Amino acid sequence: MIGAVVLLVLVIVPFTGGLTVPFVFDGALSSSRTQLILAAALLFACVAISYDVVFGYTGLLNAGHATVFAAALYATNIGMELGVPFVPAALIAVVLATALGAGIGALSLRARGLGFAMVTLAFCEAFSTLLVTDPFRVFGGEEGRPLAFEQVPSILLQARNVKWLYWLALATLVLVAVIALVATRSQCGRVWLAVRENEQRVEMLGLNPFAYKLVAYSFSSFLAAIAGTVYLIVVRAANPASASVEFSLAMIVMVVIGGRGRLWGAALGGFLYGILTLRLPSLSSSGALDGLPGWAGRVLAEPLFVLGVVFILIVLFAPGGVGGAVDAVRRRIRASGRSRSANGPGSPPASRQDAP
Repeated sequence: MIGAVVLLVLVIVPFTGGLTVPFVFDGALSSSRTQLILAAALLFACVAISYDVVFGYTGLLNAGHATVFAAALYATNIGMELGVPFVPAALIAVVLATALGAGIGALSLRARGLGFAMVTLAFCEAFSTLLVTDPFRVFGGEEGRPLAFEQVPSILLQARNVKWLYWLALATLVLVAVIALVATRSQCGRVWLAVRENEQRVEMLGLNPFAYKLVAYSFSSFLAAIAGTVYLIVVRAANPASASVEFSLAMIVMVVIGGRGRLWGAALGGFLYGILTLRLPSLSSSGALDGLPGWAGRVLAEPLFVLGVVFILIVLFAPGGVGGAVDAVRRRIRASGRSRSANGPGSPPASRQDAP
């Protein structure tokens, strides 16, 4: 019910007229600038969901998840540069990026724990270096490559009317969330949770943990690739920053902030990360922080500092993230409701029942 209400609110954002959210956005929600920021944040939510599958549900600390995201982004653009329309190019890119993720997973999963994290980190660094150095002259080096506009539907390129691009990002989030929800609630998803809790016990039951971990890794790569193809149109370029180790580590922050092992929590964490990352740098020049001391304004305008502080506070005081805090409140409300029902009209108070 809550999810349906949130989805409805997000759908009608382009029709909110002059409605504003003070301090968060510098224009109306219906403005092109705000909708572009929201579109990017929605795609960050997609990425967070994809990462939660492998990290939150399976317990694999993948330090190179940005590799498949960037691979899909670049493959889509290269395909369009070769004359392939956007939709077929995106489908091909998703297949290629998923295959790349499966290959990296097959090699990386031979190591466990910290070793696995280090191997995935090495793959991410190697891919990022390949994009920057561009030995084959196809990636554009440090500058990346601009979007191949000719193959993108014109309705998604209207600078003054980006509602269709915003809705595409929202539809992508819904698609990724539904697919992830079905997968995590399936029998395979339950085995993922069992692997996270006790891999040795899963092996003792006659199941192959490696196979299930590889499926989780490949599936999360598939979801990240879907987000990467749409992100290309939102940012209008294929940039090596999308493959950086910093972006992979940022995915951990997204999931921890939202709540590990909760798809809606991961989505919320990714969305908040996107808003903070895209809006904080412009706050110092917007006048919103003029009332603060100079040092405070400069610090708050740095996304990494703010996100780092939020990450530390959540790890120390709310390990379950926002999702865990919400679930805790729900449990207390339900427990209070059951207590009132047990002591309702016609029932003697608990203290009298327990009295000798």
